[in-house]
Amino acid sequence: MKAPFAWDHYSDQPAIIKDKAFKRAMRRDALPSLIKTFLIALLTLPLAFFLMPFIGRHRIDGEDFFGIGVNLDKEPNTTPYLLNELNVKKLLIRLPLWEMDRLHEYVTFIRSFSGKHITVALLQDREHITSPSLCQDHFTQIFEALEGICDTYIIGSTINRAKWGFFSVNEYLDFYAVAYALKKSRFPHLKLIGSNVIDFEFHFTAHTLFNLSRIHFDAIGSLLYVDRRGEPENTQMGLNLLDKINFLYSLIRLSPKTANELIITETNWPIQNTAPYAPTSEFECVSEEDYASYMVRYHLLAFASQKVNSVYWHQLIAPGYGLIDNREGIRKRSAFEGYKIMLKHLNDARFVRFSERSDEYLLVCSTCRGELHISWSLDSAPIYTYKASS
Repeated sequence: MKAPFAWDHYSDQPAIIKDKAFKRAMRRDALPSLIKTFLIALLTLPLAFFLMPFIGRHRIDGEDFFGIGVNLDKEPNTTPYLLNELNVKKLLIRLPLWEMDRLHEYVTFIRSFSGKHITVALLQDREHITSPSLCQDHFTQIFEALEGICDTYIIGSTINRAKWGFFSVNEYLDFYAVAYALKKSRFPHLKLIGSNVIDFEFHFTAHTLFNLSRIHFDAIGSLLYVDRRGEPENTQMGLNLLDKINFLYSLIRLSPKTANELIITETNWPIQNTAPYAPTSEFECVSEEDYASYMVRYHLLAFASQKVNSVYWHQLIAPGYGLIDNREGIRKRSAFEGYKIMLKHLNDARFVRFSERSDEYLLVCSTCRGELHISWSLDSAPIYTYKASS
């Protein structure tokens, strides 16, 4: 990324924009779009909220639900062995558009995961946002280079954070439209995932879903973090994780711009005492034990909703927030084992029912080993038990 945008290699995200005058000027220029975002949200969010109880779930099985992010610059030779140990089948790989000179390395890296379903997240920078011709050229190169290897792409990320390069939803819609035009004209088999708003800021999501742009999303991506609330069952504005998922899915169902598929493309918790690798301040960080418990419970709640098609954990290897700490060799955190156990039980699971009572949670699924009961509370880790099939 070019100034005033800079990449923080410790936390794997853009650094905060320090030029406040530049940021204010860009916000002023984006004011018409921001007003549009406010007005669209004012009309659509109350309706989506009202319709939440009437929007039914659909069938989502464990086989297609679990995914994890991996990175070219983090132990690429070891990563395939770790993934095979976890037995995870779906991967998300970031490809920054400002690293097009490394495209051949990314292609080789992606090719190394035979038998896995790959989703590639195309990360934007300001240069690509403001140059549709450059964006079209690089999208074309990527789609051609990965032909027959990958057909699923996330177009843009974290669109409601200025440090990621977008200053309005209108800018994002124009950026996405470049990829969508290529899909329509040359790559009709591609699946394009869009929106990609971070956190519980659904007013931005509403603008991506209700507009006059000639685009369509094959799925809606959401970076649905809840880490700043602590436990995944905790509430924000009265809504817990399940409520937020139901709210978002209701919004999606109302939109003519998308298929009814919701994918959580990124989520995690930051880990204590890992600065500068943690992506947040120490205040939001949790212990490794809590991280492991929250991670499993997040997946269980999302699966219980039967409205999230996939969750991609961010990510396998990262000192500040991953299942593995690689600062001094490969150290598997307790979350690595927790993820492995979770997949062992749920990879072939089919949802049966879910209940919650006095902070006691029960998820029941059918599996080839019998009926699986997963119970947990805010004070205890999930327990997996089986009952013989009737």
